[in-house]
Amino acid sequence: MGSMSIWHWLIVLVVVVVVFGTGKLRNAGSDLGKAVKGFKDGVKGEEDKAPGSQSTVQPPQQVADKSTIDVDAREKTRH
Repeated sequence: MGSMSIWHWLIVLVVVVVVFGTGKLRNAGSDLGKAVKGFKDGVKGEEDKAPGSQSTVQPPQQVADKSTIDVDAREKTRH
């Protein structure tokens, strides 16, 4: 009585699919996979920044005048 058989798990799976739908479950699985991959990349990036390791990332170039803001402006058009 304490353990659940395969039939219990199949019923739970059917109920979850009916409630959430396959599209939402597919999106949730994809989002979870991307989150795990991002976490792994973040942890790997932190290990690369550890003391004693050499980084291949170059620092950004300095701007001569720090008060200048580079903005791509567009004109408004009326229809």
